[in-house]
Amino acid sequence: MKLSLVIIFSLLFLSAGFASCVEDPSQTSIPGAGNTNGNDTLNPRGSKMKISFGTSTFTATLYDNASATAFKALLPLTINMRDLNSNEKYYDFSAGLPTNAANPGTIKNGDLMLYGSRTLVLFYKTFPTPYSYTRLGRVNDPEGLAAALGSRDVTVTFELE
Repeated sequence: MKLSLVIIFSLLFLSAGFASCVEDPSQTSIPGAGNTNGNDTLNPRGSKMKISFGTSTFTATLYDNASATAFKALLPLTINMRDLNSNEKYYDFSAGLPTNAANPGTIKNGDLMLYGSRTLVLFYKTFPTPYSYTRLGRVNDPEGLAAALGSRDVTVTFELE
């Protein structure tokens, strides 16, 4: 009898332990579903910015996340962005920003992202990627972005609208 009580109580404790390990659905991150960390949700209020270089200006919208908020605090910002692989411009900050990296699967023309915690990347071509990035924002209408940026290094100004 004692052995069966020990077994029953052990099973109850194990069940309770497994129940406490169930993932809270309100804390999951599902791309495109307005997840709780805000990594994939564009912030429609007060987060529009201008991206200017040469004679071109594009409007972008920042995401609603800690990384984009930290980036926004740096604005206005004028930096020299280097070209990489004829599909992106990048700049390395001296200090890191908060991150919440995930693999987007496909980089899209107009994506503004953070690689690691220090590298700001503005993509001007669409392509698949195995790398993880933290989303910062997105150019609203990236039509003509690749032609305007070209494959050279460029001085870019980011400023709030």
